[in-house]
Amino acid sequence: MFNKVIGLSVALVQRYLPSPFVFSAILTLIVLVAGMTSTQQTLPAMVQHWSSGFWSLLAFAMQMSLIFVTGHALASAPIVNRQLDRLAGLARTPGQAVVLVTLVALLGCWINWGFGLVIGAVFARALARKVAGVDYPLLVASAYSGFLIWHGGLSGSIPLSMATGGPDLARITAGVLTEPVGVAQTLLTPLNLVIIGLLVIGLPLLNWAMHPRSNAKVADPARLVETDAELPQRTTPAQRLDDSRILGLALVAIAGVYLFSHFSSKGFVLGLDVVIAMFLFCGLLLHGTPERYMRSVETSVRGIGGIVLLFPFYAGIMGMMMGVNADGVSLGRQITEQFIAWASADTLPVLAFLSAGVVNVFVPSGGGQWAVQGPIMLPAAQALGVSPAVTAMAIAWGDAWTNMIQPFWALPLLGIVGLGARDIMGYCLITLLYSGVVISGAFYLLA
Repeated sequence: MFNKVIGLSVALVQRYLPSPFVFSAILTLIVLVAGMTSTQQTLPAMVQHWSSGFWSLLAFAMQMSLIFVTGHALASAPIVNRQLDRLAGLARTPGQAVVLVTLVALLGCWINWGFGLVIGAVFARALARKVAGVDYPLLVASAYSGFLIWHGGLSGSIPLSMATGGPDLARITAGVLTEPVGVAQTLLTPLNLVIIGLLVIGLPLLNWAMHPRSNAKVADPARLVETDAELPQRTTPAQRLDDSRILGLALVAIAGVYLFSHFSSKGFVLGLDVVIAMFLFCGLLLHGTPERYMRSVETSVRGIGGIVLLFPFYAGIMGMMMGVNADGVSLGRQITEQFIAWASADTLPVLAFLSAGVVNVFVPSGGGQWAVQGPIMLPAAQALGVSPAVTAMAIAWGDAWTNMIQPFWALPLLGIVGLGARDIMGYCLITLLYSGVVISGAFYLLA
């Protein structure tokens, strides 16, 4: 019975899920019409919100592109490939491969979501090279399932923004929080740790159970081979300078001073810029020379087309979701307020989680999610006597939850593994259902 459900899910997604670009175009039209209908704004007004938001994520899009490019270039270094192959050798069967990639992705995304996406994708390729008969789409979907844990981990944008404090915290929470809320009240609570524990135990087993008993879709071995870029012979001074290890080491040394200063002053804080710097300079170190590293980066750049194209469109959707009418009401606010209208003190955390999951389909950004829902959800929580920290974490987990059916964040991973969203989203739909029960149940019983 379970195998039939999995097969049906995969078949439905393969048949009906549009490409990521078309998916974003459909969402754009849905939000446009819904905003006009629900908030009584005119077409020119909604288009103005769309255009105002369209370019608002350019810096973040560049960060995401660099996460992909530098992470992939690091993973393609010969020594990294050898170590990943060695680790992949621990898996002897397809089921073991699925479990192992899930655990590695969960750990990576708990440390940092960008790191987890990249290492999960690269490790999935290594496992596909080593383990005969493993279903490649499921292997990649298992790597992506680790992304579920990111907002409850060390790089979660909502708990980290609460811990930072400042005037933005008071503004986003509508004055409910004026002092920083430490991670001991968010990331390190029994509630958050129980959710993480249940996912770490349950997801590998769920992914293992989804592996086809027959007719597995194995990867083409020719597409999994990592090849070193061929360099010209060092016959001229310019070519010898291009391939200079001393120059590469000098740049790595400068980066080492920067990273040492960062961690000494701020502790183990892995912001996006720091992760990119670590990927970049570790990759340069392991490739050995500037020219070898540049060749690897040129290969990696081929996979960022989806990121470059889709980020402006989702930024435009976010602009329409947050765009207010003359009365200060936005579509995002209306969605959140509707969930609040159904809430009691017992059910608010669950409804905050569910509403965040809905909003995340249209605003797949932790920061954008917090800006849309924080000013509405936290005053409601205060009025009902619910902890603001619990409510904020419910929003955070809702933001992470529906990434399993939102192909936006899968783009960096898919670019590395050479698959499309349709190939993995059927499995991710089952992951969504399981994790939704686990997370909402934890918030209802433990919050």
